[in-house]
Amino acid sequence: MLCAIAYVVMFISKTIFAPITVAGFLTFDMKDVIIAIGGFLYGPLNALCISVVTSLIEMVTVSETGPIGLLMNVLSTIAFVCPAAFIYKRRQTLSAAIVGLVIGGVLMTGIMLLWNYLITPLYMQVPRDVVVAMLPTAFLPFNLVKALMNGALTMLLYKPVVTALRKARLVPEHENSAQVQKRRTIGVSIVAIILLATAVLLGLVLAGVI
Repeated sequence: MLCAIAYVVMFISKTIFAPITVAGFLTFDMKDVIIAIGGFLYGPLNALCISVVTSLIEMVTVSETGPIGLLMNVLSTIAFVCPAAFIYKRRQTLSAAIVGLVIGGVLMTGIMLLWNYLITPLYMQVPRDVVVAMLPTAFLPFNLVKALMNGALTMLLYKPVVTALRKARLVPEHENSAQVQKRRTIGVSIVAIILLATAVLLGLVLAGVI
């Protein structure tokens, strides 16, 4: 179920963000939001499985980057969602979710910098010096903005999505759901909206749209 939702979100993201690219080939993708929610519900191993399945389907249907794109896709997603899911599963509180998303965003950014340094020269067939020059100007800000955007959306959508899934009896009721509801404050939602708006504006700046 979550694989299907993640795929639909990925497809919509590709449609919306198709004209908005950083450095001509980096595009924003919101499927990590759904996979992160799945990780919060079912744990990091399930998040990894959702990531691999969704990325495989993406590769054989709409992606033009082949196995390299699949590898980078999976690495990016699991680096972001698995640490967040692991931390949240150990302590299911709002603060743990936020800390997990922050750590996941930092890890994703660092890992993608390393792997872009290793893989992008082969994929783009350009000298490594060219890619090194792009690390601080394109890859670093792109991944930070992507992490900020996905983290803010996860915080905004987690409760509504889980509530809808529970009403549809697609996920079980949780004994602590009432407590979690009380901890989700208006202030957190406002902060998440501000962070999301900031990430969107930064993404548009990076893409040269504004």
